[in-house]
Amino acid sequence: MSYTPRLQEKYRSEIVAALTERMGYKNIMQVPKLEKICINQGVGEATTDKKLVDVAVDEMSRITGQKSVPTLSKKDISNFKLRKAMPVGVRVTLRGERMYEFLDRLVSTALPAVRDFHGINPKGFDGRGNYNLGIKEQIIFPEIFIDQVNKITGMDITMVTSANTDKEAFELLKEFGLPFKK
Repeated sequence: MSYTPRLQEKYRSEIVAALTERMGYKNIMQVPKLEKICINQGVGEATTDKKLVDVAVDEMSRITGQKSVPTLSKKDISNFKLRKAMPVGVRVTLRGERMYEFLDRLVSTALPAVRDFHGINPKGFDGRGNYNLGIKEQIIFPEIFIDQVNKITGMDITMVTSANTDKEAFELLKEFGLPFKK
């Protein structure tokens, strides 16, 4: 008996049929799908305190359920006391079941935990069917314990789809349950 995430099952059973009907696809293989979710977190103070990157790696791994890797600087910038190959952030790319599990937790528990939340901005598309979302606090995720947090940092979430246009990607993400502003 194998486990299938709730949103993956919903995509196969409901979303494909709904998008095929609404967008007028002739074949179900034309229906766009979610390919990956990339999550980045910059740790600007890592130039002075090396442990902040380790804390960010641990937090990001707890949030996503997958080991995250530190990002390294590409060049020296003396004004920021930055050297080449110094860790300055954390990133992780989710695919498959972990991607659907993360999206489910984002939509059902994390985004509703944002104070004064009225929906996410529908203007975050890049023109090629990908959506970018910025989160100001990592403490909205239930995996993070507030009393153990040293510093509140934000993160960028990029949802990469196989859609050709922003309209197709918008419809796909709306079907997945992302709460866009009206």
